[in-house]
Amino acid sequence: MSASFDRAYNILKEVIDAPIASYLTSCVHCGLCAEACLFHTETGDPKYTPIHKIEPLRKVWEREYTLTGKIASWLGLSKKLTDDDLATWQELLYDSCTLCGRCSMVCPVGNDIAYMVRKSREGMAIAGHAPAGVIAATKRTIEIGSPMGVKLPAVMVQVKHAEAETGLEIPLDREGAEYMVLLSSMEIINFPEYLQAIAKIFKQAGKSWTLCTTAFEATNSGIQIGVSDFAREIVQRIVTGAEKLKVKTVISPECGHAFTALRWDGPNLIGRPYDFEVKHILEVLDEFRAAGLLRTTGFDETRLTYHDPCQIARRGGVVEQPRRLLGMVTKNFVEMRDAGVMNWCCGGGGGVSANPDAEPLRLEVFKVKKTQLDELKVEKLVTACANCRIVIEEGLEHYGMDIEVVGLTETLAEHLAEGE
Repeated sequence: MSASFDRAYNILKEVIDAPIASYLTSCVHCGLCAEACLFHTETGDPKYTPIHKIEPLRKVWEREYTLTGKIASWLGLSKKLTDDDLATWQELLYDSCTLCGRCSMVCPVGNDIAYMVRKSREGMAIAGHAPAGVIAATKRTIEIGSPMGVKLPAVMVQVKHAEAETGLEIPLDREGAEYMVLLSSMEIINFPEYLQAIAKIFKQAGKSWTLCTTAFEATNSGIQIGVSDFAREIVQRIVTGAEKLKVKTVISPECGHAFTALRWDGPNLIGRPYDFEVKHILEVLDEFRAAGLLRTTGFDETRLTYHDPCQIARRGGVVEQPRRLLGMVTKNFVEMRDAGVMNWCCGGGGGVSANPDAEPLRLEVFKVKKTQLDELKVEKLVTACANCRIVIEEGLEHYGMDIEVVGLTETLAEHLAEGE
Protein backbone atom coordinates (compact mmCIF):
# COMPACT_ATOMS: atom_id res chain seq x y z
CA MET A 1 0.00 0.00 0.00
CA SER A 2 1.13 3.57 -0.68
CA ALA A 3 2.05 5.99 2.07
CA SER A 4 -0.88 8.22 1.09
CA PHE A 5 -3.30 5.31 1.46
CA ASP A 6 -1.86 4.42 4.86
CA ARG A 7 -2.40 8.03 5.97
CA ALA A 8 -5.91 7.95 4.57
CA TYR A 9 -6.69 4.72 6.40
CA ASN A 10 -5.44 6.20 9.66
CA ILE A 11 -7.53 9.33 9.07
CA LEU A 12 -10.62 7.18 8.57
CA LYS A 13 -9.82 5.44 11.86
CA GLU A 14 -9.44 8.77 13.63
CA VAL A 15 -12.66 10.35 12.34
CA ILE A 16 -14.76 7.50 13.72
CA ASP A 17 -15.94 9.34 16.80
CA ALA A 18 -18.70 8.37 19.23
CA PRO A 19 -21.53 9.68 16.99
CA ILE A 20 -20.27 7.77 13.94
CA ALA A 21 -19.77 4.60 15.96
CA SER A 22 -23.33 4.86 17.24
CA TYR A 23 -24.68 5.56 13.74
CA LEU A 24 -22.94 2.53 12.24
CA THR A 25 -24.06 0.33 15.13
CA SER A 26 -27.69 1.44 14.97
CA CYS A 27 -28.24 1.35 11.20
CA VAL A 28 -31.09 -1.09 10.50
CA HIS A 29 -30.47 -1.21 6.72
CA CYS A 30 -34.04 -0.15 6.01
CA GLY A 31 -33.16 1.76 2.84
CA LEU A 32 -35.40 4.74 3.60
CA CYS A 33 -32.50 7.08 2.95
CA ALA A 34 -32.51 5.97 -0.70
CA GLU A 35 -35.90 7.56 -1.33
CA ALA A 36 -34.69 10.82 0.18
CA CYS A 37 -31.70 11.14 -2.16
CA LEU A 38 -32.21 12.74 -5.57
CA PHE A 39 -29.26 10.80 -6.97
CA HIS A 40 -31.11 7.56 -6.23
CA THR A 41 -34.67 8.65 -7.03
CA GLU A 42 -33.77 10.19 -10.38
CA THR A 43 -31.45 7.41 -11.61
CA GLY A 44 -32.98 4.37 -9.92
CA ASP A 45 -29.45 3.07 -9.33
CA PRO A 46 -29.12 1.39 -5.89
CA LYS A 47 -25.44 2.32 -5.67
CA TYR A 48 -26.55 5.87 -4.90
CA THR A 49 -28.28 4.80 -1.67
CA PRO A 50 -26.81 7.25 0.87
CA ILE A 51 -25.76 4.71 3.48
CA HIS A 52 -23.92 2.75 0.76
CA LYS A 53 -21.77 5.80 0.07
CA ILE A 54 -20.01 5.45 3.43
CA GLU A 55 -19.08 1.79 2.89
CA PRO A 56 -15.31 2.49 3.12
CA LEU A 57 -15.82 4.11 6.51
CA ARG A 58 -18.00 1.21 7.63
CA LYS A 59 -15.30 -1.27 6.62
CA VAL A 60 -12.70 0.53 8.73
CA TRP A 61 -15.09 0.73 11.69
CA GLU A 62 -15.96 -2.96 11.51
CA ARG A 63 -12.36 -4.10 11.18
CA GLU A 64 -10.85 -1.79 13.78
CA TYR A 65 -13.60 -1.28 16.37
CA THR A 66 -15.92 -4.30 16.46
CA LEU A 67 -15.22 -7.65 18.08
CA THR A 68 -16.53 -9.67 15.15
CA GLY A 69 -14.51 -7.57 12.73
CA LYS A 70 -11.33 -8.01 14.71
CA ILE A 71 -11.83 -11.76 14.94
CA ALA A 72 -12.55 -11.99 11.21
CA SER A 73 -9.44 -9.98 10.48
CA TRP A 74 -7.32 -12.17 12.75
CA LEU A 75 -8.64 -15.30 11.02
CA GLY A 76 -8.07 -13.78 7.59
CA LEU A 77 -11.79 -13.91 6.80
CA SER A 78 -12.32 -10.20 6.07
CA LYS A 79 -11.06 -8.16 3.19
CA LYS A 80 -9.19 -5.02 4.17
CA LEU A 81 -10.03 -1.69 2.62
CA THR A 82 -7.78 -0.90 -0.34
CA ASP A 83 -6.77 2.12 -2.35
CA ASP A 84 -8.77 0.70 -5.26
CA ASP A 85 -11.87 0.77 -3.03
CA LEU A 86 -11.33 4.47 -2.37
CA ALA A 87 -10.81 5.16 -6.07
CA THR A 88 -14.10 3.40 -6.84
CA TRP A 89 -15.94 5.32 -4.14
CA GLN A 90 -14.79 8.75 -5.33
CA GLU A 91 -17.88 9.07 -7.53
CA LEU A 92 -20.21 8.12 -4.68
CA LEU A 93 -18.67 10.42 -2.09
CA TYR A 94 -18.07 13.47 -4.31
CA ASP A 95 -20.06 13.24 -7.56
CA SER A 96 -23.30 11.95 -6.08
CA CYS A 97 -23.56 13.64 -2.70
CA THR A 98 -24.17 17.33 -2.05
CA LEU A 99 -24.12 16.95 1.76
CA CYS A 100 -27.70 18.22 1.65
CA GLY A 101 -28.74 16.14 4.66
CA ARG A 102 -32.14 15.08 3.33
CA CYS A 103 -31.22 11.44 3.98
CA SER A 104 -30.43 12.29 7.59
CA MET A 105 -33.91 13.78 8.00
CA VAL A 106 -35.68 10.51 7.18
CA CYS A 107 -33.44 8.02 9.00
CA PRO A 108 -35.70 6.26 11.54
CA VAL A 109 -32.87 5.91 14.06
CA GLY A 110 -31.54 9.44 13.64
CA ASN A 111 -28.28 8.71 11.82
CA ASP A 112 -26.62 11.76 10.28
CA ILE A 113 -25.46 10.19 7.02
CA ALA A 114 -24.31 13.52 5.58
CA TYR A 115 -21.96 13.89 8.55
CA MET A 116 -20.49 10.47 7.83
CA VAL A 117 -20.03 11.30 4.15
CA ARG A 118 -18.17 14.46 5.06
CA LYS A 119 -15.92 12.57 7.46
CA SER A 120 -15.31 9.91 4.81
CA ARG A 121 -14.11 12.64 2.48
CA GLU A 122 -11.28 13.42 4.90
CA GLY A 123 -9.69 10.06 4.14
CA MET A 124 -10.47 10.35 0.44
CA ALA A 125 -8.74 13.72 0.16
CA ILE A 126 -5.63 12.49 1.97
CA ALA A 127 -5.46 9.47 -0.37
CA GLY A 128 -5.63 11.75 -3.40
CA HIS A 129 -9.10 10.65 -4.47
CA ALA A 130 -10.86 14.01 -4.37
CA PRO A 131 -11.97 15.37 -7.78
CA ALA A 132 -9.47 17.59 -9.55
CA GLY A 133 -11.92 20.48 -9.76
CA VAL A 134 -12.55 20.47 -6.02
CA ILE A 135 -8.82 20.15 -5.28
CA ALA A 136 -8.09 23.15 -7.51
CA ALA A 137 -10.82 25.24 -5.88
CA THR A 138 -9.48 24.43 -2.43
CA LYS A 139 -5.92 25.22 -3.46
CA ARG A 140 -7.00 28.59 -4.84
CA THR A 141 -8.85 29.35 -1.61
CA ILE A 142 -5.80 28.65 0.52
CA GLU A 143 -3.29 30.41 -1.73
CA ILE A 144 -5.38 33.29 -3.04
CA GLY A 145 -8.34 33.49 -0.66
CA SER A 146 -11.05 32.53 -3.14
CA PRO A 147 -12.10 29.23 -4.78
CA MET A 148 -12.65 31.04 -8.08
CA GLY A 149 -9.33 32.88 -7.89
CA VAL A 150 -10.93 36.24 -7.08
CA LYS A 151 -8.38 38.65 -5.64
CA LEU A 152 -8.88 41.98 -3.89
CA PRO A 153 -8.48 44.05 -7.09
CA ALA A 154 -11.49 42.26 -8.60
CA VAL A 155 -13.48 43.03 -5.46
CA MET A 156 -12.46 46.67 -5.66
CA VAL A 157 -13.71 46.85 -9.24
CA GLN A 158 -17.12 45.65 -8.08
CA VAL A 159 -17.02 48.06 -5.14
CA LYS A 160 -16.45 50.98 -7.49
CA HIS A 161 -19.19 49.70 -9.79
CA ALA A 162 -21.64 49.37 -6.89
CA GLU A 163 -20.83 52.87 -5.68
CA ALA A 164 -21.41 54.26 -9.18
CA GLU A 165 -24.71 52.39 -9.56
CA THR A 166 -26.13 53.28 -6.15
CA GLY A 167 -24.48 56.57 -5.33
CA LEU A 168 -23.65 55.06 -1.94
CA GLU A 169 -20.32 54.38 -0.25
CA ILE A 170 -19.20 50.78 0.13
CA PRO A 171 -17.30 50.94 3.44
CA LEU A 172 -14.00 49.10 3.68
CA ASP A 173 -12.17 48.04 6.86
CA ARG A 174 -14.33 50.27 9.03
CA GLU A 175 -13.44 49.49 12.64
CA GLY A 176 -16.35 49.34 15.06
CA ALA A 177 -19.01 48.77 12.40
CA GLU A 178 -21.96 46.76 13.64
CA TYR A 179 -21.89 44.31 10.73
CA MET A 180 -19.11 42.79 8.64
CA VAL A 181 -20.52 41.60 5.32
CA LEU A 182 -18.99 38.59 3.58
CA LEU A 183 -19.31 37.77 -0.10
CA SER A 184 -18.96 34.59 -2.10
CA SER A 185 -16.88 34.51 -5.26
CA MET A 186 -20.01 33.82 -7.27
CA GLU A 187 -21.65 37.00 -6.01
CA ILE A 188 -18.53 39.02 -6.73
CA ILE A 189 -18.22 37.74 -10.30
CA ASN A 190 -21.72 36.61 -11.34
CA PHE A 191 -24.11 38.61 -9.18
CA PRO A 192 -22.64 42.04 -8.31
CA GLU A 193 -26.20 43.27 -7.75
CA TYR A 194 -26.03 41.56 -4.35
CA LEU A 195 -23.48 44.08 -3.08
CA GLN A 196 -25.55 46.93 -4.48
CA ALA A 197 -28.61 45.56 -2.69
CA ILE A 198 -26.70 45.38 0.59
CA ALA A 199 -25.66 49.03 0.27
CA LYS A 200 -29.24 50.17 -0.37
CA ILE A 201 -30.78 48.09 2.42
CA PHE A 202 -28.26 49.06 5.09
CA LYS A 203 -28.58 52.70 4.12
CA GLN A 204 -32.34 52.57 4.62
CA ALA A 205 -32.00 50.60 7.87
CA GLY A 206 -29.46 53.09 9.22
CA LYS A 207 -27.03 50.36 10.20
CA SER A 208 -23.24 50.56 10.01
CA TRP A 209 -21.44 47.88 8.03
CA THR A 210 -18.17 47.13 6.32
CA LEU A 211 -16.29 44.81 4.03
CA CYS A 212 -12.96 43.46 5.23
CA THR A 213 -10.22 43.60 2.60
CA THR A 214 -8.35 40.68 4.18
CA ALA A 215 -11.43 38.49 4.71
CA PHE A 216 -14.10 39.17 2.11
CA GLU A 217 -14.59 35.57 0.87
CA ALA A 218 -17.15 33.40 2.67
CA THR A 219 -16.97 30.18 0.64
CA ASN A 220 -15.29 27.34 2.54
CA SER A 221 -14.04 24.73 0.09
CA GLY A 222 -12.25 22.97 2.94
CA ILE A 223 -15.65 21.72 4.10
CA GLN A 224 -16.51 20.57 0.59
CA ILE A 225 -13.30 18.65 -0.06
CA GLY A 226 -13.30 17.23 3.47
CA VAL A 227 -10.07 18.58 4.93
CA SER A 228 -10.57 20.07 8.38
CA ASP A 229 -7.18 21.80 8.40
CA PHE A 230 -8.10 23.76 5.28
CA ALA A 231 -11.57 24.52 6.61
CA ARG A 232 -10.02 25.80 9.84
CA GLU A 233 -7.60 28.09 8.00
CA ILE A 234 -10.42 29.61 5.94
CA VAL A 235 -12.58 30.20 9.02
CA GLN A 236 -9.66 31.64 10.97
CA ARG A 237 -9.07 34.19 8.22
CA ILE A 238 -12.60 35.51 8.73
CA VAL A 239 -12.36 35.41 12.51
CA THR A 240 -9.10 37.37 12.46
CA GLY A 241 -10.60 40.01 10.20
CA ALA A 242 -13.79 40.36 12.26
CA GLU A 243 -11.95 40.62 15.56
CA LYS A 244 -9.51 43.15 14.15
CA LEU A 245 -12.40 45.36 13.05
CA LYS A 246 -14.28 44.75 16.34
CA VAL A 247 -17.60 44.09 14.61
CA LYS A 248 -20.63 42.75 16.47
CA THR A 249 -22.00 40.50 13.73
CA VAL A 250 -20.54 38.75 10.70
CA ILE A 251 -23.08 38.25 7.92
CA SER A 252 -22.88 35.11 5.82
CA PRO A 253 -24.03 35.84 2.27
CA GLU A 254 -26.43 33.98 0.02
CA CYS A 255 -24.22 30.89 0.07
CA GLY A 256 -25.17 27.64 1.77
CA HIS A 257 -21.93 25.94 2.77
CA ALA A 258 -20.38 29.24 3.80
CA PHE A 259 -23.12 29.55 6.40
CA THR A 260 -22.65 26.00 7.65
CA ALA A 261 -18.88 26.33 7.86
CA LEU A 262 -18.83 29.65 9.70
CA ARG A 263 -21.95 29.48 11.85
CA TRP A 264 -22.04 25.86 12.96
CA ASP A 265 -18.60 24.35 12.35
CA GLY A 266 -16.36 27.36 12.84
CA PRO A 267 -16.04 27.50 16.64
CA ASN A 268 -15.26 23.77 16.75
CA LEU A 269 -12.74 24.13 13.94
CA ILE A 270 -10.77 26.91 15.65
CA GLY A 271 -11.30 25.50 19.13
CA ARG A 272 -12.98 28.48 20.79
CA PRO A 273 -16.15 30.58 20.64
CA TYR A 274 -16.27 33.76 18.59
CA ASP A 275 -16.23 37.29 19.95
CA PHE A 276 -19.05 38.12 17.55
CA GLU A 277 -22.29 36.65 16.24
CA VAL A 278 -22.68 34.96 12.86
CA LYS A 279 -25.98 35.36 11.02
CA HIS A 280 -27.19 34.60 7.55
CA ILE A 281 -28.19 37.63 5.52
CA LEU A 282 -31.83 36.48 5.59
CA GLU A 283 -31.79 36.40 9.39
CA VAL A 284 -30.49 39.97 9.47
CA LEU A 285 -33.00 41.18 6.91
CA ASP A 286 -35.84 39.58 8.83
CA GLU A 287 -34.65 41.32 11.99
CA PHE A 288 -34.72 44.61 10.08
CA ARG A 289 -38.26 43.77 8.94
CA ALA A 290 -39.43 43.00 12.47
CA ALA A 291 -37.92 46.27 13.75
CA GLY A 292 -39.66 48.29 11.03
CA LEU A 293 -36.35 49.17 9.35
CA LEU A 294 -37.28 47.64 5.99
CA ARG A 295 -39.79 49.78 4.15
CA THR A 296 -40.93 48.53 0.78
CA THR A 297 -43.33 49.69 -1.87
CA GLY A 298 -45.17 47.85 -4.61
CA PHE A 299 -45.56 44.14 -5.25
CA ASP A 300 -44.20 41.71 -7.80
CA GLU A 301 -47.27 40.30 -9.56
CA THR A 302 -45.25 37.48 -11.18
CA ARG A 303 -46.17 33.94 -10.22
CA LEU A 304 -43.08 32.87 -8.32
CA THR A 305 -41.74 30.31 -5.87
CA TYR A 306 -38.85 30.00 -3.45
CA HIS A 307 -36.10 27.37 -3.48
CA ASP A 308 -34.85 26.51 0.01
CA PRO A 309 -31.05 26.02 -0.09
CA CYS A 310 -30.23 22.86 1.87
CA GLN A 311 -27.55 24.26 4.18
CA ILE A 312 -29.58 27.37 4.95
CA ALA A 313 -32.96 25.75 5.53
CA ARG A 314 -32.56 22.06 6.34
CA ARG A 315 -29.25 22.26 8.18
CA GLY A 316 -29.40 25.92 9.19
CA GLY A 317 -33.00 26.46 10.29
CA VAL A 318 -33.60 29.57 8.16
CA VAL A 319 -37.04 28.66 6.83
CA GLU A 320 -39.68 31.17 7.89
CA GLN A 321 -37.52 34.28 7.43
CA PRO A 322 -37.46 34.18 3.60
CA ARG A 323 -41.20 33.66 3.46
CA ARG A 324 -41.87 36.62 5.72
CA LEU A 325 -39.56 38.74 3.57
CA LEU A 326 -41.22 37.60 0.35
CA GLY A 327 -44.56 38.55 1.87
CA MET A 328 -43.39 42.16 1.77
CA VAL A 329 -42.85 42.24 -1.98
CA THR A 330 -45.01 39.62 -3.73
CA LYS A 331 -48.69 38.72 -3.95
CA ASN A 332 -48.43 35.66 -6.15
CA PHE A 333 -46.09 33.36 -4.19
CA VAL A 334 -46.64 29.59 -4.41
CA GLU A 335 -44.84 26.87 -2.48
CA MET A 336 -43.04 23.94 -4.04
CA ARG A 337 -44.04 20.47 -3.03
CA ASP A 338 -41.73 19.33 -0.21
CA ALA A 339 -40.75 22.91 0.59
CA GLY A 340 -38.89 24.04 3.69
CA VAL A 341 -36.67 21.57 5.51
CA MET A 342 -37.60 18.75 3.13
CA ASN A 343 -37.03 20.65 -0.09
CA TRP A 344 -35.07 18.87 -2.80
CA CYS A 345 -31.48 19.93 -3.38
CA CYS A 346 -30.51 21.79 -6.55
CA GLY A 347 -27.92 19.06 -7.09
CA GLY A 348 -24.79 21.20 -7.00
CA GLY A 349 -23.88 21.69 -3.35
CA GLY A 350 -21.05 20.07 -1.42
CA GLY A 351 -18.56 20.82 -4.16
CA VAL A 352 -20.50 18.97 -6.87
CA SER A 353 -20.87 22.11 -9.00
CA ALA A 354 -17.07 22.57 -8.90
CA ASN A 355 -16.55 19.04 -10.17
CA PRO A 356 -16.74 18.80 -14.00
CA ASP A 357 -16.82 15.00 -13.83
CA ALA A 358 -20.16 15.20 -12.00
CA GLU A 359 -21.91 17.46 -14.51
CA PRO A 360 -23.78 14.79 -16.53
CA LEU A 361 -25.11 13.19 -13.36
CA ARG A 362 -25.94 16.58 -11.85
CA LEU A 363 -28.02 17.54 -14.87
CA GLU A 364 -29.77 14.18 -14.83
CA VAL A 365 -30.84 14.48 -11.20
CA PHE A 366 -32.02 18.07 -11.78
CA LYS A 367 -35.17 16.34 -13.02
CA VAL A 368 -36.49 16.40 -9.46
CA LYS A 369 -36.33 20.19 -9.42
CA LYS A 370 -37.79 20.31 -12.93
CA THR A 371 -40.75 18.26 -11.72
CA GLN A 372 -41.34 20.60 -8.79
CA LEU A 373 -41.32 23.63 -11.07
CA ASP A 374 -43.43 22.01 -13.80
CA GLU A 375 -46.15 21.39 -11.22
CA LEU A 376 -46.28 25.08 -10.27
CA LYS A 377 -45.98 26.70 -13.70
CA VAL A 378 -44.09 29.66 -12.26
CA GLU A 379 -42.37 32.47 -14.14
CA LYS A 380 -39.76 33.25 -11.52
CA LEU A 381 -37.78 31.39 -8.87
CA VAL A 382 -36.29 33.18 -5.87
CA THR A 383 -33.50 31.66 -3.82
CA ALA A 384 -30.86 32.70 -1.27
CA CYS A 385 -27.71 30.86 -2.37
CA ALA A 386 -25.54 31.99 -5.27
CA ASN A 387 -24.42 28.42 -5.95
CA CYS A 388 -28.03 27.19 -6.08
CA ARG A 389 -28.81 30.07 -8.39
CA ILE A 390 -26.11 29.14 -10.91
CA VAL A 391 -26.87 25.42 -10.75
CA ILE A 392 -30.61 26.00 -11.19
CA GLU A 393 -30.00 28.35 -14.12
CA GLU A 394 -27.87 25.67 -15.79
CA GLY A 395 -30.52 23.03 -15.15
CA LEU A 396 -33.29 25.21 -16.54
CA GLU A 397 -31.26 25.92 -19.66
CA HIS A 398 -30.48 22.22 -20.09
CA TYR A 399 -34.19 21.33 -19.99
CA GLY A 400 -35.33 24.34 -22.02
CA MET A 401 -37.32 25.93 -19.18
CA ASP A 402 -37.97 29.67 -19.34
CA ILE A 403 -37.94 30.66 -15.66
CA GLU A 404 -36.12 33.69 -14.27
CA VAL A 405 -33.90 33.01 -11.24
CA VAL A 406 -33.19 35.84 -8.79
CA GLY A 407 -31.75 36.35 -5.32
CA LEU A 408 -33.97 37.32 -2.42
CA THR A 409 -31.74 40.13 -1.14
CA GLU A 410 -31.73 41.93 -4.48
CA THR A 411 -35.49 41.34 -4.85
CA LEU A 412 -36.09 43.19 -1.60
CA ALA A 413 -33.75 46.00 -2.64
CA GLU A 414 -35.73 46.51 -5.84
CA HIS A 415 -38.83 47.27 -3.76
CA LEU A 416 -37.32 49.60 -1.17
CA ALA A 417 -39.33 52.75 -0.66
CA GLU A 418 -37.55 55.55 -2.50
CA GLY A 419 -35.96 58.41 -0.61
CA GLU A 420 -35.56 56.38 2.57
